[in-house]
Amino acid sequence: MSGILLLLLSLSCLVATVPPPVPCRHCCDHLEPAEGSGAQPSSYAPEVRTYINMTILKGDKGDRGERGTPGKAGLEGPPGSIGPSGSKGSKGQAGLPGDPCKVQYSAFSVGRRKSLHSLDSYQALVFDTVFVNLDDHFNMFKGTFVCHIPGIYFFNVNIHTWNFKETYLHIMQNDTERAIVYAQPSDRSIMQSQSLMLELELNDEVWVRLYKRERENAIYSDDVDIYITFSGYLIKPSEEKE
Repeated sequence: MSGILLLLLSLSCLVATVPPPVPCRHCCDHLEPAEGSGAQPSSYAPEVRTYINMTILKGDKGDRGERGTPGKAGLEGPPGSIGPSGSKGSKGQAGLPGDPCKVQYSAFSVGRRKSLHSLDSYQALVFDTVFVNLDDHFNMFKGTFVCHIPGIYFFNVNIHTWNFKETYLHIMQNDTERAIVYAQPSDRSIMQSQSLMLELELNDEVWVRLYKRERENAIYSDDVDIYITFSGYLIKPSEEKE
């Protein structure tokens, strides 16, 4: 019995000497005030910062808004430097045929019903009858054809000689003799003709001139028949010679 008591007594002493369990702490936790110091234990709460991930809150793309009014134009800047020349482009297609109404014409044909004796050394042959005179290119008052369309022209003069009188005429281009019409005095009258082609520039004049020498110079015609004629027409304009 006494043995049992001794065993219980030793066990009670052993329990009394075992210290109470200490709670687990982190090294950064504040220490509790010492027991019996009278200080109140401080409660520690860690700072909590809210972080919102905006990527998960992004909504769907909205509709495009209306275009605003354009602003005022800014000041014009200085001109830039000239850029390099571009490469040559390919040849374009041929155009449509030109308008046939644009073909140019010039022609005249005139005559004289009266005979003429040359009184001066040089006298222009004037005509009184018109057969053709397109666009009035032939001046009836001066007896000259005025070139309005540069190019190559054909001209012809026909005259009737007078018995026992000399016939001497020149086809003139401006002030230059180009061709002659000549017949010696004879006891019978004959028809004489001269033709040529001339290349004319704008405003060139072509006319017929009588040339009087020592003998009397004359050409014949009458009111019934026309013996004297002067004609000309455009063969090819200069712009078509390429």
